[in-house]
Amino acid sequence: MNRTANSRLAQAAGCLSPPVYQALHPSFSALESQVQEIRLQTGRPVTLVFRDGRRFCTRHGGLTDLPEGDVLLARREDLEATLQRACEYSVYARQRELTQGFVTLRGGHRMGVCGTAVTDEGGIIHVRDISSLHLRIAREHRGCAAAVFRAVQNDSGGVLLCGAPCSGKTTLLRDLARLLSVEAAQSVCLIDERGELAAVTMGEPQNDVGFCDVFDGYPKAQAMEQALRCMSPQVIVCDEIGSSEDVRAVRQCLFGGVRVIATAHAATMQELSARPVLRALLATGAFGTFVFLRGKSHAGEIAAVSRGGVCRAA
Repeated sequence: MNRTANSRLAQAAGCLSPPVYQALHPSFSALESQVQEIRLQTGRPVTLVFRDGRRFCTRHGGLTDLPEGDVLLARREDLEATLQRACEYSVYARQRELTQGFVTLRGGHRMGVCGTAVTDEGGIIHVRDISSLHLRIAREHRGCAAAVFRAVQNDSGGVLLCGAPCSGKTTLLRDLARLLSVEAAQSVCLIDERGELAAVTMGEPQNDVGFCDVFDGYPKAQAMEQALRCMSPQVIVCDEIGSSEDVRAVRQCLFGGVRVIATAHAATMQELSARPVLRALLATGAFGTFVFLRGKSHAGEIAAVSRGGVCRAA
């Protein structure tokens, strides 16, 4: 991906196949702050997702509300070329990510991948015949977590940022880690399993994460254990807790006197309690504050904060 990137959108779009990139390129400046995702589906119109809906790219670089007429269709070759570029022409080296359904690009952008699974003994070992690619544009908003920071900076317990997909959890988490390490002068270990938070390249974070020690690409549970053992953190920050191994690692952090700040896919306390892994996470007692976000149409906005079982609207 050697195209010049003057914006987050241009940086992310650098992985697109030449026909798709060239069609979208004239609109980059106008769309920079608006586009959340670019979607390619074999034989379907190239789709741009906005906060309030979606539009389709035309063959001449315009946008239309209708998925017909002069729209640009994504060909199989476009998906194949885009995935190759996203993987920097080494798809084999990214198999671990691909089997989990995504690839992380430089800059922290994330590409969801959908195709035909190749399985072995119940596990996915490869994905072939790619049929859909969803490129999510990562954006850095310094200061966006100021309200959360003020709400939790004096707490000693852990914090769980909760919300639906695309509600702004990752962006808030990144900025909260920065504020804790800079404004609160705390020792913070940032567990960046998917490369979306710090976007480390050649050992240097491309996003501003303050003075955080970044564990880039480590499995989350293993990184938390190493951080506890080697880095003397006051706070460990990580993205979505999703496995029993993660829950055990959070429990170890609690026993070690280290505060954990993490995210979870849940819009309400009821949704948190409904998922077995998250129920186990709640049972650890590691989290005293739960911050719920409004959702995709109000990304990054706080809907409510719950402490000690009492939920208050923002």
